[in-house]
Amino acid sequence: MDKMQGKHFSITDPKGVNTVIYQVNKTEKEFLDRAPKYTVERLEHTEEIRGENNKKTFYVDEPHKDGNQLVILSFTEDRVVINSGLLLHDEVKLTKKPTPFKFNTIYSEKEMEYKDFNYTPNLKRAISIIDPETTEEIKPVLYFDEKTNEVKGKCKLKPYKSYFAFEIRDEK
Repeated sequence: MDKMQGKHFSITDPKGVNTVIYQVNKTEKEFLDRAPKYTVERLEHTEEIRGENNKKTFYVDEPHKDGNQLVILSFTEDRVVINSGLLLHDEVKLTKKPTPFKFNTIYSEKEMEYKDFNYTPNLKRAISIIDPETTEEIKPVLYFDEKTNEVKGKCKLKPYKSYFAFEIRDEK
């Protein structure tokens, strides 16, 4: 019988803060020639209201013995605080060395499609676009590009609305 193994950890958001956490995955070597080097995967979580605070418990299904790299995004009404950390054994440690993030605020007065981005063969991607008001991820529309023989995605963005986009890149 297979045994489900995973880890979980909790954080508490004060009123007016909404934190989401992503795990950074390194793409397998055999796919690197046609896929991004890193992909991001949003962690599932549960929430518990505690007075004016919100306790969130995040779950990592397959913890790596050498740790899982995390991107911690805390949204407030007018800004995003970005931290990176490492889930190692039963502890989350915030890193002292900054992770090379590329992030943008996207805004347009017209409805638009944002960026063709590549997927790995197991349909993971290197970029995430988030609605900062709801902290929900904008799900891309997938399509098969016959010219490049790859699965790609585009996100449809609404006019007069700001979005937060981030991507993990190699330091080179």
